[in-house]
Amino acid sequence: MHLDMKNRCERCGGLLVTDGEAYICSYECTFCPPCASAMYGTCGNCGGELIRRPRRQGLSTYAPPAAHTASAPRHTWRIWALSFGLWALIGLVTGVTTYQLDLFLGQRMSWGAEMMVPLVNFSLYALLTPIIFWLSARYPFQQDNWGRRGVQYFVGALLFDCVHVGLRSLLYPVWDPRIKGFSYPLWNPHTGVWNLDWILYKRLFLYNSVDNILVGFVPIVLIAHAVMYHRRFRERESQASQLETQLAKARLETLKSQLQPHFLFNTMHSISALMLTDVPAADRMMTRLSDLLRMSLEKGGVQITPLSCELDFVNGYLEIEKIRFEDRLRVTLDIVPDALDAEVPHLILQPLVENAVKHGISRRTEGGEIGIRATHDERNLYLRVSDNGPGMNGSSPEEKAGLGLRATRERLQALYGEKHSIEIVKGPEGGVEVRVQIPFRTEARPL
Repeated sequence: MHLDMKNRCERCGGLLVTDGEAYICSYECTFCPPCASAMYGTCGNCGGELIRRPRRQGLSTYAPPAAHTASAPRHTWRIWALSFGLWALIGLVTGVTTYQLDLFLGQRMSWGAEMMVPLVNFSLYALLTPIIFWLSARYPFQQDNWGRRGVQYFVGALLFDCVHVGLRSLLYPVWDPRIKGFSYPLWNPHTGVWNLDWILYKRLFLYNSVDNILVGFVPIVLIAHAVMYHRRFRERESQASQLETQLAKARLETLKSQLQPHFLFNTMHSISALMLTDVPAADRMMTRLSDLLRMSLEKGGVQITPLSCELDFVNGYLEIEKIRFEDRLRVTLDIVPDALDAEVPHLILQPLVENAVKHGISRRTEGGEIGIRATHDERNLYLRVSDNGPGMNGSSPEEKAGLGLRATRERLQALYGEKHSIEIVKGPEGGVEVRVQIPFRTEARPL
């Protein structure tokens, strides 16, 4: 089955020209060149190797440059600067150490002569480091390519050694025991004649191969892989965090969606009961319910809302219940003014008030009272919903907990973790009191 060519980068969202350069993995995850370079040639989704996407002829679409494209030169410049800085430091330390060792052994050498060889060697390492770094990141060791990559890196190490020896032979002479002096293996600087001296070149190659591979090539490859895997780990960590957040949001939406039909079903049940005895009252309840549903739809995708808005919603619900219970339902609000701007989960109070009506007020022929209180200190907001009904009558809070209370517990756990508490206790004047404690946060209002 043929898959359509993707026209957007899956990392930055930038547009991709149809016949332009792009990189894909075996699962056709598609990335723009800057993102592919930033991921060191490895797909951040599946971990597969990125290869250049085959170009397709067709109408090209103008793709504005991605916002981070300009950062690529600065990133490359930093690698070069860091390479020369570190290798220069290593060269200076090596030169000083060699100079001190020769003094200790009684071999007097000039400072310049002692510093020249390590500085030349390590300057060449600095010149080759960014290239090896990029190639190592572009073609890293993977779980399924150890053999192939091992051969490639072995050949790369030999090429690195040959290039380093070739450049070294151009910049600084080699000791030639045949003439008991220094000579250039590739050319004569005095006559300007190029002449390859295989004996000197082989001597230089064999003398420097171990250092070039073990001191130069291998550390560069190891550091490149360490940086690449660290960056990949951080990207996967970020992706996991984003996925966790998305799952948490989806779970909260699911819990909230459980509360809304639960509340609607109970209200419609009350209306249907009144239709047989008091049609005008049922009609008023339908009007109040439509207002309440409008408020619920306005808060459709909202998880957090000010306490004042939540109280408005609860008051709308209580207006419906007052039509049903008439004078048998009394409501007391004790809200600290500073708490009205506190952020609370939407539909946090309505299930608690509904439980108080169902298990408290409806069981008393003379009716009862529901109390809603809100206070706070510097750290926490305290919400209390109480009734003066018959209480739990020996039942445990878990046995009394219905869908609304269970969903409320799970929402609070998802939103606040261990920074919340909810408990059901016997009220000070009988009945039941539900106590909720959450972090006190306020949303600044614009002036």
